[in-house]
Amino acid sequence: MTARDLIDAAARHPALLAALCLLPPLGALLLGWVHGRGRGALAPWRHFYGVLVYVACIPGIGAAVLTAYTLFFTGESLLDKDLLVYVAPVLSMGATLPLIRRSVSFDDVPGFDRLSGLMVLIALTFAVILAIRKTFIGILFGASFATLLALGAGVFALLKWGAYAAFRRRDQPRAGPPAFR
Repeated sequence: MTARDLIDAAARHPALLAALCLLPPLGALLLGWVHGRGRGALAPWRHFYGVLVYVACIPGIGAAVLTAYTLFFTGESLLDKDLLVYVAPVLSMGATLPLIRRSVSFDDVPGFDRLSGLMVLIALTFAVILAIRKTFIGILFGASFATLLALGAGVFALLKWGAYAAFRRRDQPRAGPPAFR
């Protein structure tokens, strides 16, 4: 199964996809109503918010990358694409995060710091790959898409190591540079 097959399969089930995109914001609203004001940081609720963050952000990040790839790399028009696949998960993420933020600080949500770091790393990696692609620098003179993915993975690894090295706390151990063997 290719990525295009997966996208087409998702597009063939619009009611299910719409329900899955509405679930995280409605869950955040319901959860805020259930626990009441000022109690979102308490033990059981913050874990539920952590699950909601991941349920909203993982598809949202994937759809954002897919949309950006479609626009910038393939040059296809989004008018020809299914909005439930390309845009709805991003909108769901954009609606869910502020609703969660109203009830609990993101510092209290388990795993949010790691997920936000992942979002930043993906955005930086995508920006670097896009710059390389648009300026035709370093793609080994017309190499394949697999070469571009390998280059992207390398840039991602370097950015991840660099972000850790630059922003680690004093009590965290030093990490050596990545080894390319």
